[in-house]
Amino acid sequence: MTTVLVLNGPNLNLLGTRKPEVYGNTSLADVEKMCQKEADRLELDLVFRQSNHEGQLIDWIHEFGREVKAGNCIGAVYNPGAHTHTSVALHDAIEGAALPVVELHISNVHKREEFRHHSVVSAVCKGTITGLGVEGYRAALRALQAGY
Repeated sequence: MTTVLVLNGPNLNLLGTRKPEVYGNTSLADVEKMCQKEADRLELDLVFRQSNHEGQLIDWIHEFGREVKAGNCIGAVYNPGAHTHTSVALHDAIEGAALPVVELHISNVHKREEFRHHSVVSAVCKGTITGLGVEGYRAALRALQAGY
């Protein structure tokens, strides 16, 4: 079976308790279960990871870029959290590893503070899903599986 990576950046471990009025009440463990069900339905092996550390995220992007090149992985759903707006290093990692990425945001970042309106990673991603809540994860998995 082919693998798909779901990668979550800083503070996503607080999902369900941090700003529920913005991000909802669903925990990251619940999101993982939802993604696992969708991956099973799509006949994909799911690897689900979260880190608050930029270097760890970069290492995983490199790892799964190699897996794509080997034909073992279709790409990643990536919620970069606050790194969206600040991390040139993550931009460069996605580009350098040639990892197909669907960038995901639970909230509609364009309806929030001005500094959240720009993403430094979008330019190297296949697409972006924003504002659909945690349902965006399922949509992103389907998009990757369909080859978008």
